Amino acid sequence: MKKKLLSLILATAMAVTMLAGCGSKETTSSSEPAADEVVEDDAASQPASDDSASGSVQVGIVLPTKDEPRWLQDQAQFESILGDAGFTNQVLFSQGSSATEKTNVETLVSQGIDVLIICAQDGAAAAAAVEAAKAEGVTVIAYDRLITGTDAVDYYVTFDSFSVGAAQGQYLIDNAPAGSGIPLYLYSGAATDNNAFIFFEGAWSVLQPKIADGTFVIANSSEAVGLQDKAELTRDEEAAIIGQITTDWDFNVAKSKAEAHLTAVGADMKGDVVVLGPNDGTARSIADVFATDKDVSSYVVTGQDAEIASVQYVIDGKQSMTVFKDTRTLAADSVAMAVSILNGETPATDTTYNNEAKDVPAKQTNIVVVTKDNVKAALIDSGYYDASEFTGLE
Repeated sequence: MKKKLLSLILATAMAVTMLAGCGSKETTSSSEPAADEVVEDDAASQPASDDSASGSVQVGIVLPTKDEPRWLQDQAQFESILGDAGFTNQVLFSQGSSATEKTNVETLVSQGIDVLIICAQDGAAAAAAVEAAKAEGVTVIAYDRLITGTDAVDYYVTFDSFSVGAAQGQYLIDNAPAGSGIPLYLYSGAATDNNAFIFFEGAWSVLQPKIADGTFVIANSSEAVGLQDKAELTRDEEAAIIGQITTDWDFNVAKSKAEAHLTAVGADMKGDVVVLGPNDGTARSIADVFATDKDVSSYVVTGQDAEIASVQYVIDGKQSMTVFKDTRTLAADSVAMAVSILNGETPATDTTYNNEAKDVPAKQTNIVVVTKDNVKAALIDSGYYDASEFTGLE
């Protein structure tokens, strides 16, 4: 790989971060297929180009699902940045199946890839797939979700997941109604996703003092109530809580749990409430449920990913905030790392994450809290979205 391509890829990455996100901006609602639903899609397992078919793919990318706009945006960024810089690449989707994920990795390895960028469907289950890739001399970059329990992960590119959770928790504190005894509903991502633990850990770090002093009263997790006086939780303690409040990153699971939780509590756990929503898709489902309960006077609900549908919800006052994670930057960081590897250089990193087998060198990307007040500055003026995609934007 000629080193002159490094300057080209970095220049391209910088240009892309200044342009509108070129991913498909689909609107996702709670009626769409669940993220962990396997969808048969022959195209997802087919070579993306003649280069792929000829076995000359340099960088292989595996993403979790086509059913969430976030991952389609990531796909577009990878294909744009790598393609414009002259690197052959192929993106495959696992569609919520660890078995499909493993097959995708095997397919890419057979295409002769040098670098694998993979966002795991299940952080633990993906270990076998990346170990097989590593055995063939492939360098493995875990993308956005850490793969656990294996030393086959070479690098990790991620958003600051702890800060995401902390920002969500702090938003609830800053925007809660006055007084004490405010009902707090906790929800999390999938127990198979290491990020779900980090998000929750970040949120707990700021919420727990307000729970301990009585400002918030946990409404929907007996495990969390039992641990409410602990500022720092063990992994097993977090797992016990997440086991009760997980949405599995699934719109329908989130809706069902929110309905069940509101049905199970009395009027004293309704009124003005605050809700830790883990991501945008689940936040919209949860918000819809709380909005239709006649005993809920008001709710504050968090999200993340800045999906178009949730940005519209924020504008309309249906969702309180979202955490913007600029996939252009994350994809550019991953590509820059891949280029360094292909050039025989050591990629730039700024921290490490322990994956239960090793401390994985990592590159973190910052996050931005988006509310109705700064939607235009954060998402429109930055070129991530076009104003025409929203109504009521001031």
